[in-house]
Amino acid sequence: MKNTLTILLISLLIFSCNKKEIAKDLQELNIQKTSIKTKIDSLNKKLKTIEIAISKLDTVKKLNVVTSISPKNGVFQHYIEVQGTVKADKSVEIHPELGGTTTNIYVKEGQKVRKGQVLAQLDASVVNNTIAQLKTQLNLAKTSFERQERLWNQKIGSEMQYLQAKAQKESLENNLNTLYAQAKKMKIIAPFSGTIDEIFAKVGAISSPQFPFLRVVNLSKVYIESEITETYLKDIKKGTDVVVNFPSLDKEITTKITQVGNFINPSNRSFKARVDIYNKNNTIKPNLLADIRIKDFEATGIIIPSYIIQKDQQNNSFVYTLLKEDANYKVIKKHITIGKEYNNQSYISEGLNPKDLIIDKGAHSVQIDDEVVLAKQ
Repeated sequence: MKNTLTILLISLLIFSCNKKEIAKDLQELNIQKTSIKTKIDSLNKKLKTIEIAISKLDTVKKLNVVTSISPKNGVFQHYIEVQGTVKADKSVEIHPELGGTTTNIYVKEGQKVRKGQVLAQLDASVVNNTIAQLKTQLNLAKTSFERQERLWNQKIGSEMQYLQAKAQKESLENNLNTLYAQAKKMKIIAPFSGTIDEIFAKVGAISSPQFPFLRVVNLSKVYIESEITETYLKDIKKGTDVVVNFPSLDKEITTKITQVGNFINPSNRSFKARVDIYNKNNTIKPNLLADIRIKDFEATGIIIPSYIIQKDQQNNSFVYTLLKEDANYKVIKKHITIGKEYNNQSYISEGLNPKDLIIDKGAHSVQIDDEVVLAKQ
């Protein structure tokens, strides 16, 4: 209808121009030009008035079509994400206490051992020979002391002889005990029950306290240690819930913080946190990397997708909601307060209620008080 009116007005203008002869004089041509422009302006004003009248009478309006979602009323959780490394208290490299030639290795790699079990033997022949000699001397010293003691009890002999015999016996006993301890150090003994992970020494080779002999591990209980920036110090405490994920194992564990460090590392402004884990099947190995999510916030309330939140020129957060009006809906702008945001979800502390209809698709093409059509979903 608008196009028809425009064509009609232009046709009338052309017809009137053709009907009047075109002047040949420059002054007259300028006068005719001014007259035609005046007529065009007048017709444009009339056209605009007609269009306004048509818009008021037109019942078929082209409205924006939008979709909507309802806020979710539920539990919102926020997590701090850090990385950690698996460690084991019972994973040690055993060094011999004394040097010597390895004469026997009684275990193999992968073998389970118990606490106190002898794992290997170093050459102790010199110590054993010395022990045998001292035993002979000690037997003689004991006999001599016992005789002197009987005589002394009978008030026979001098006190000095008695004390010398006693001192000789006790000195040999102490020396013998020292040799026994030295002979024991020539054995490699398991400090705890576990598994022989690796044997570094060879039979016949000389072992030294400076080099490891073998490694024993017990992975039934391991822990994860992580360094966390001091910014989160007030949010992380012993007993805080954590979710530990091992990407290499495709395994996830829910547990709690076991220990929080009491020292801030001045080089990187961080503190240490520890998470103990029971490793029933020994699948978690030392030095394995772990992704740790530490829960620092939890609240029940309104939750909406973060992507539907917009910012105005004053940097205030808002969403567009819908108000039912007759057959269609009116666009309402609602300012909101974002409590926390995590994993593309936002916790709204103020501004929304569960009954609100929030514009989803089409939110960037509407304005306040626009009339829109709600698409069927």
